[in-house]
Amino acid sequence: MKKYFQFNELGTNYKREILGGLTTFLAMAYILVVNPLTLTLKDVPDLPSALRMDYGSVFVATAVSAAIGCFIMGIIARYPLALAPGLGLNAFFAYTVILTNGSPWQHALAAVFVSSMFFLILTLTGLREKLINAIPMELKLAVGAGIGLFVAFIGLKNAGIVVASEATMVGLGDLKDPEVLLAIFGIVVTVIFLVRGMKAGVFIGMAITAIAGMIFGLVDLPEAVFDMPPSVEPTFGALFTAFGDPSFYTLTMLSVILSFLFVDFFDNAGTLMAVANQAGFVKDNRLPRAGKALISDSIASVIGSIFGTSTVTSYVESTAGVGAGARSGFASIVTGICFLLSLFFLPLLVVVTSAVTAPALIIVGILMVSSLGQIEWNKFEVAVPAFFTMLMMPLTSSIATGIAVGFIFYPLTMILKGKAKEVSPVMYVFGVIFLLYLATL
Repeated sequence: MKKYFQFNELGTNYKREILGGLTTFLAMAYILVVNPLTLTLKDVPDLPSALRMDYGSVFVATAVSAAIGCFIMGIIARYPLALAPGLGLNAFFAYTVILTNGSPWQHALAAVFVSSMFFLILTLTGLREKLINAIPMELKLAVGAGIGLFVAFIGLKNAGIVVASEATMVGLGDLKDPEVLLAIFGIVVTVIFLVRGMKAGVFIGMAITAIAGMIFGLVDLPEAVFDMPPSVEPTFGALFTAFGDPSFYTLTMLSVILSFLFVDFFDNAGTLMAVANQAGFVKDNRLPRAGKALISDSIASVIGSIFGTSTVTSYVESTAGVGAGARSGFASIVTGICFLLSLFFLPLLVVVTSAVTAPALIIVGILMVSSLGQIEWNKFEVAVPAFFTMLMMPLTSSIATGIAVGFIFYPLTMILKGKAKEVSPVMYVFGVIFLLYLATL
């Protein structure tokens, strides 16, 4: 075991790897609560039952897909990088594909399945790198920041801090409302932990907020500590029904598939490099076994979509585990085991409300918008598409729309600037595809 994971070469041991794996799990365990609440649209009242996924089934799919992703990453790629259904991608799945577009959740799962299969094929053939390189860095950064704004906006809305307003479209909520106060308390507590450098600050902040909610009667007490995992039957394999439905084969669903594909491209590659840099794996600007690492999340996403969850991607919270000493894939295996064990603790998690999870969404949104500082805003031909990319996501409640507008404006502004030859032919193709997509809305 030590030889396979190169403990001696990496200067690590079982104690450091186990501690690192546990730290990573605690740093990202919030997804076990946030993902089922998001995909089931639990905060949306009066939603037709046909559009609402089964909570217990999604919980199982979340834990299982995360565990599988961690195991593949740990055993094959041998990196201390954990995976789980991604924030932002799950919001797009629920609030855009299902709620805004009115598509059945089976269609959304099918889109995840198709995009993940494409991702796997592109990675195996080497085309993935060519597509990513064709997209300008400014748009990649803007996509990440836009998703951060989108996720934070959802968190503020779920918390009741931001509400609908007939006069101004949105406005400040009732700050005297106990649920809103609980969410604000959660934000403050989580910020304190993260500012103080606590690795598992988001998860611990949620736990303290939930306990405070129970004390003041805002969160129900759990009926048990642990139980057998719920059935995954309501969602398992449901995606395959979409392929027999003609309504699945539309430009709208094509744009959804492309959006899942693009976001997963940027998210996974960026996170992989961030964690690898921190752990000291990058040599001469190259990452050994990068192909195996990139394959891990596509396989996990395929399996996750079959079980019933949104796209699985790498988590930047893995840097918490690296900071605690993790250096090998053994840490990822430890994280995967923790996700499997969590299957038996659903009674503790099912009582959690939107007021408890909202701070996690807001904090993650803050972390994601940090990429804005790397965009060259002084170049107007770059600033315009980057601005529209990130702004249109929260304003239209659609990651796809933000990407579409940005990818249409980029070739246009570059042509007007006299830099048409600097634009990759791939970007012109994307611009036409997204123009057709917006025309069909």
